[in-house]
Amino acid sequence: MGKLYLIPTPIGNLGDITLRAINVLKEVDFILAEDSRHTSKLLKHLAIDKKLVPHHQHNEHKSVARLVEQLSQGTTVALVTDAGTPGISDPGFLLARQCITAGVEIECLPGATAFVPALVNSGLPIHSFCFEGFLPHKKGKQKKLKELAGESRTMVFYESPFRLVKTLGDFASHFGTERKVAVCRELTKIYEETFRGTVTEAIEYFGAKNVKGEIVIVIEGTDK
Repeated sequence: MGKLYLIPTPIGNLGDITLRAINVLKEVDFILAEDSRHTSKLLKHLAIDKKLVPHHQHNEHKSVARLVEQLSQGTTVALVTDAGTPGISDPGFLLARQCITAGVEIECLPGATAFVPALVNSGLPIHSFCFEGFLPHKKGKQKKLKELAGESRTMVFYESPFRLVKTLGDFASHFGTERKVAVCRELTKIYEETFRGTVTEAIEYFGAKNVKGEIVIVIEGTDK
């Protein structure tokens, strides 16, 4: 029986990959990559020469059965995404679930993921929180926000820079304009930034600038 390794990769700073992750990437039979072009750059930086196989949201349903069969026959495989931990708003869950069903051993290494440093750095309560990832893009978004309006735990969202101000406006409508929020941008990168303030202040701040980079929004829950 083989083994599937879920390998976190840096969300920006290449120094954030662990020594253990590097060793596993060197030892497996091949690597599943969300974007092989992106992963090739990381492997080149790490001086690792290993076969890459595309594995992303557009092909994972078709390839999962074949991969589980290979793993069952003794192949060792590492799964990486473009950044962070596989399965966290990225491919990984489907293959991991099928491996568990088939009795294939899986192991997720600890490592980089965007929402943890954003949450810890937010200054908001973190003893209890909920991770919502990306909100639905269309009408499902308003339904989800209505459901979360009464959430008392700190909430964590991922968002595109192009939709940031619109989403903050939706937060103002559903959660209130004075709700405290932390918006983290470009985590671990040169232009890393964390804005802390009310939802209204965040709208004013980001509405006046050209927003770039990956975004994590941390917003406090209701006190009602």
